[in-house]
Amino acid sequence: MKTAVGTVLYSHEDIQRRIAELGKEISSDYAGRELTVIGILKGSFVFVADLIRQINSEIPIEVDFMSVSSYGDSTCSSGTIRVEKDTELQIAGRDIIIVEDIVDTGLTLRHVYNILSERGAKTLRVATLLEKPGQCQHPRRLDYVGFQIANHFVVGYGLDHAQRYRNLREIRILDEI
Repeated sequence: MKTAVGTVLYSHEDIQRRIAELGKEISSDYAGRELTVIGILKGSFVFVADLIRQINSEIPIEVDFMSVSSYGDSTCSSGTIRVEKDTELQIAGRDIIIVEDIVDTGLTLRHVYNILSERGAKTLRVATLLEKPGQCQHPRRLDYVGFQIANHFVVGYGLDHAQRYRNLREIRILDEI
């Protein structure tokens, strides 16, 4: 089996530096409030863990996850969204940040956003590690964006191809396998 090769797009140090900046911004925005973070599995779990540790510890944070799939083992979205694991927390009246690994077409994000909105979230914002601008069909602005990238398929730092390469410390452009 080949390992992931390709150009390093963002080093581990670059990623950590940017997440610290996002944590400060979120800390400022949510000072004096409680916050619920909903990570979209599986790709966001590394980002969620690092991000919440960068948010001011005086802000009470609850974390939950949803598992939503549109890719399967492919490198492009199927367009069909399936909720495989739902949240366990009551959403009504909460300040929510949805945390994504990457926003590409935005179909998954739009689906999750609508679900949480219908459940009565007090506020809904979105944090994503990566955004592919110009392709997103989510009708709202993304609130916290780590990096904008060109239309590459990337792996590492939680992002995968067929469930592999999540353990890379950096984000790489995936070469042919």
